[in-house]
Amino acid sequence: METHTQKFKVRLGLFILGGLTIFVIAIFIIGKQEHLFDPVFKLTTTFYNISGLEVGSNIRFSGINVGTVDNIDIINDSTIRVDMLIKKSVQKFIKNDCEAAVGSAGIIGDRILIITQGSYDAPLAKDGEEIKSKEPVELDAIMEKLQITADNVAIISFNLAEIMIKINGGKGTLGRLIQDSTIAENINKTIMNLKSSSKGLNENMNAAKENFLFKGYFNRKAKAAAKVTKDSMAIKVEEQNTIDNKKK
Repeated sequence: METHTQKFKVRLGLFILGGLTIFVIAIFIIGKQEHLFDPVFKLTTTFYNISGLEVGSNIRFSGINVGTVDNIDIINDSTIRVDMLIKKSVQKFIKNDCEAAVGSAGIIGDRILIITQGSYDAPLAKDGEEIKSKEPVELDAIMEKLQITADNVAIISFNLAEIMIKINGGKGTLGRLIQDSTIAENINKTIMNLKSSSKGLNENMNAAKENFLFKGYFNRKAKAAAKVTKDSMAIKVEEQNTIDNKKK
């Protein structure tokens, strides 16, 4: 009987000891997450919409978890105050012109609070100071804009399909131009006529140059062009000489 009682007491003691151990570990984990055992300082900010941010959400600065959201209060119908607890060791990097923004830990991850970097020469943020905030962009608003864009693309695609159908059917000026072989042949003939006209014009010009009535005129034009070229070369040589003299 006494042996049974002793075994019961040993089991009870082990159970109590195990419960206390689990309790201490839980307190340590919770305290570490809430920074109860680390020196912290407090910052506040206000939002119009916190977009799912909750008490206990992580706070990140430069991609590093530096604190947690301590409290969220509704001030009025357009203002929500968010209190932050941030590690004291990070205070020397947070300036009073830093901004708080609601972000996400991943594509579909939990909501977090992100503190942006401030100006290099700005003073440090003090304990209890309020910093500015950036309003988050709602996923519903993004999806709505994407839906509008998709609808516009669908309308454009439908219109392009109709145009291509008309062109393939020979409708419209462009359709007739592509599908009607007669029009294409006429265009080819027109191009050939232009080439022939251009060739004939060149021949006439050459003949006019050989004609004694126009030969003097063309000779004068050639001499004038040669004189202009010669004068231009002389000016360039003079400019180059001036540059060389300045360098000396």
